[in-house]
Amino acid sequence: MTTISYAPKPSPGDRIAVLSPSAGLPGLFPRPYELGLERLRKEYGLEPVEYPATRTMGSTPRERAADIHAAFADPDIKAVIASIGGDDQITVLPLLDRELITANPKPFFGMSDNTNLLAFLRNAGIVGYHGATVMCELGRPGAMHPQTAESLRAALFTSGEYELRPAERWNDVNRDWADPATFDTEPETRPGTGWTWVNADRVVEGRTWGGCLEIVGWLLMADREVAHDLTEYDGGVLLLETSEDMPSATEVFWTLRNMGERGLLQRFSALLMGRAKTWSFERPNSPQEAARYAAGQREAVLRAMEAYAPETPIVLDVDFGHTDPQLVIPYGGTVRVDGPARRITVTY
Repeated sequence: MTTISYAPKPSPGDRIAVLSPSAGLPGLFPRPYELGLERLRKEYGLEPVEYPATRTMGSTPRERAADIHAAFADPDIKAVIASIGGDDQITVLPLLDRELITANPKPFFGMSDNTNLLAFLRNAGIVGYHGATVMCELGRPGAMHPQTAESLRAALFTSGEYELRPAERWNDVNRDWADPATFDTEPETRPGTGWTWVNADRVVEGRTWGGCLEIVGWLLMADREVAHDLTEYDGGVLLLETSEDMPSATEVFWTLRNMGERGLLQRFSALLMGRAKTWSFERPNSPQEAARYAAGQREAVLRAMEAYAPETPIVLDVDFGHTDPQLVIPYGGTVRVDGPARRITVTY
């Protein structure tokens, strides 16, 4: 099995690379991006260093790979964070220098399309961090969600165990980044609904794999950064969550079914399923429609797991996906799922 280790953590005052391994959206929406950079400086004491393609929409995969290489090779850069996700990072993967990155391990923070780079780093033996992009979480209007801010601070600066907790209040309805008024107040939130536990009769612990479900599906289709020897995932903890593209319950089931047919679902000791994002600008669901969408996704997940891994512990609606707050989870790092105590503990 791959030997995976935690890279040294940054300290306040250190330089941190800010990259756009996927979409150069900082060039289109500078306001949340600049706000995120400001918070890295003022709230976390880090000095962000921007790379050439960070604000460039339509940058080539080679240009983005060059930024990744430069950030990891620079000894003065102590961590790397993505500006945002996108939809074509899979085209960057074949251009990455695995030896260079393995020789210069650093913590990387990102999610959504950054599942590609997280999977790459895991295979390179480096623990990454699923969560906390500059524009979305650090650039949140009004203020960062306190649970996101606390989780990110612990993941950035500390080593050891950190207990995740269900969101006290949460949100998944976005406002227009192009409207300056968006940034005058914090998003409206609603009371948290807690997590749902299934087969919660044991304590399991393992290294994580997975990420955004749509990207995991693409990696499987392209046969990139998925171990051919599936024993690599034995006893691990599977992380899955869906994006603002809002795949249907049928699509979620099909993807999980295919993972089961490949022999993947059966390998993991637990599944953490992120809270579904139920609203987008393309599909502005009413509260009732949103509830139906989320319920349909839960049913699809449970149906697939019942078919392929019926005894696996499952925790639904964990706050680590495309909803707000976003808890940071080590990717390739250790997670303990304590069913009887209803606790999830990560090791940063």
